[in-house]
Amino acid sequence: MASSSGNSSGSTQIHHSGSDDGMMDQRKRKRMESNRESARRSRMRKQKHIDDLMAQANKLKNDNAQIQTTIDVTTQRYVQIEAENSVLRAQVSELSQRLDSLNEIMNYINTNTNCTTTQCTTGLNGSFEFDVMDNPWNMMYLNQPTIMPSAADMFGY
Repeated sequence: MASSSGNSSGSTQIHHSGSDDGMMDQRKRKRMESNRESARRSRMRKQKHIDDLMAQANKLKNDNAQIQTTIDVTTQRYVQIEAENSVLRAQVSELSQRLDSLNEIMNYINTNTNCTTTQCTTGLNGSFEFDVMDNPWNMMYLNQPTIMPSAADMFGY
């Protein structure tokens, strides 16, 4: 008997006929075309992504410029209001000092004047009205000379 152990464990080679080679080439061409189309779609997606990012960057730049303008206007208004507040604080301080001085004068007058019911009467608004003739503070003004305008004042010289 002939031995069957010959080439059974060796490599088997498949021989293709001409039609099989054409089928492989067609599959290869189809796969290459599919790969080209996939690469084209990938480039288009990438370009769209870049365009979207550029649009977003431009929008953010515009928003940033608008916010910066708002900040500048607000800062300018803040400085202006701060200056006005400084003036008002100075006026409050000055008026407080004047009020304190006037209160001291009123206290001095009230403590140093023997105000009797004939000399002082209470006005409608609750303030004191002094009688000119009985109050020694007002007596000194009675002897003052009357000041008349000069000819230069009257005729614009």
